[in-house]
Amino acid sequence: MNSELLYIFIFGILLSQLVATAILLSRLLKGATRRSPLLPQPANPSLIGKVSVVVPTLNEAERITPCLEGLSRQSYELREAIVVDSNSQDGTRELVKAAQENDPRFRLMSDDPLPAGWVGRPWALHTGFLHTSSHSEWFLGIDADTEPQPGLIASLLDAAETESYDMVSLAPQFILQYPGEWWLQPALLITLLYRFDSAGVDAVSSSRVMANGQCFLCRRSVLEKLDGYSTAAGSFCDDVTLARNIAAAGYKVGFFDGSQVIKVRMYEGAQETWNEWGRSLDLKDAASVSQVWGDVLFLLCVQALPLPMLLLSVYLLNLGNNYPIVIALFSLNAFLLVLRCGMLIAIAPSYSNSSLFFWLSPLADQLAVLRIFLSSLKKPTAWRGRSYD
Repeated sequence: MNSELLYIFIFGILLSQLVATAILLSRLLKGATRRSPLLPQPANPSLIGKVSVVVPTLNEAERITPCLEGLSRQSYELREAIVVDSNSQDGTRELVKAAQENDPRFRLMSDDPLPAGWVGRPWALHTGFLHTSSHSEWFLGIDADTEPQPGLIASLLDAAETESYDMVSLAPQFILQYPGEWWLQPALLITLLYRFDSAGVDAVSSSRVMANGQCFLCRRSVLEKLDGYSTAAGSFCDDVTLARNIAAAGYKVGFFDGSQVIKVRMYEGAQETWNEWGRSLDLKDAASVSQVWGDVLFLLCVQALPLPMLLLSVYLLNLGNNYPIVIALFSLNAFLLVLRCGMLIAIAPSYSNSSLFFWLSPLADQLAVLRIFLSSLKKPTAWRGRSYD
C-alpha cells in the first residue's frame, strides 16, 4: 500500500471511530446518573401473593437446585412457582418434585409439543403464564441457571410499584470458574454495554430497550393484552423482543442492576460461552437489519479496532510519520483502550469473584466482535437440546 492510500485508509478509519466514540460516550455518560443497584428488601405484608413465578426447564438437573432453593427463600410475595418442564430426561423433574414436598408453592407441569413457529423457551414461559393464578398481579420469569437471593422478589416489587414500571428485568451477578470464560465472557458482555444504555438508565426508544429473561417481571394485565409471549414466539432472544414490544405498546419498561439480588452461572467454559451465549448476543430477532449491522460496525470501531489501530499508529510514528492524522489515530485509540480498561473497574461488581484473566479480557475484544458478526449472519438451528428448521 503506497503512502497516499494508507493515509486515505487512516482518514476513513479515524472518521468512523470519531463518530462511533461520540455515540459511545453519549451512552456511557448517562451511567453517572443511573439508578442505584437493587438491594434486598424485607418481607412486606402488603405484597402478599402478588407474584407468580414460571421457570422453564429442559435437562437442568445439574444447575436447577440453587434456583429452587433461592425461590424457596422468597417470602409471602411469592404466590406460586410453576416449573414448566419440556420432557427432561436427566432427573430435573425429580428435583422439582422433591422441592415441592418441602414447599407447596412449587408446581410441576409439562408443556405441550412445540407448535410450529415457536422456540422452546418462550413456549414454556407462555404455557406457564396461561396456568398462573389470576389472583397474581405480576408474572416473574426466572431461568433455571439463576440463584435468587433472599429479598429478590420484594426488591423487584418495591422498585416496580414505587416507580410505576410495567415491566422490569435485571442484570445479574455472574459466577465464572474457568480461565477461558473469565477471558471471553467479559468481552462479550462489553458488546452489550457499548450498544445499549447502562442498567438503571431508561431507554429513550423502544428499539434500544435492553432486557434479561433470566429475571423478567411483568404486570399480568400487560401480558394478557399482548397474549403472553405470542409476540416473541419465534425469537431466540425472546426477552428483548418481548420487552421492546411492551415498550412499543406504551408501557414503562426498566432494566436495572440486580447484582445484589440475583446470581447466575450460565455456561461451563469458554467454548460453551462462545457457542451458546454468543449466538444470541446480536439480538437480530428483536431488531431491524440496519440496526443489527449498524451495531456490528459500531462495535468494530470502538471495541475491535482500537488495539490494532494503536499498534499501527505506533509503528508509523516509529518510522517518523509524525503527521497530525497519525497522531490523532494514536490519541483516539489510546483513549478507547483506556476507556475499555476503565470499564473493567465498572463491571467488576457484576462478578461474584475475581480472576487475572478478567483483567486480560480486553485482549479478547476482537474475538467478541467477531462472534457478534458471525451470529448476525444466520439464525440458530439448534438451541438447548432442540433443533429448528
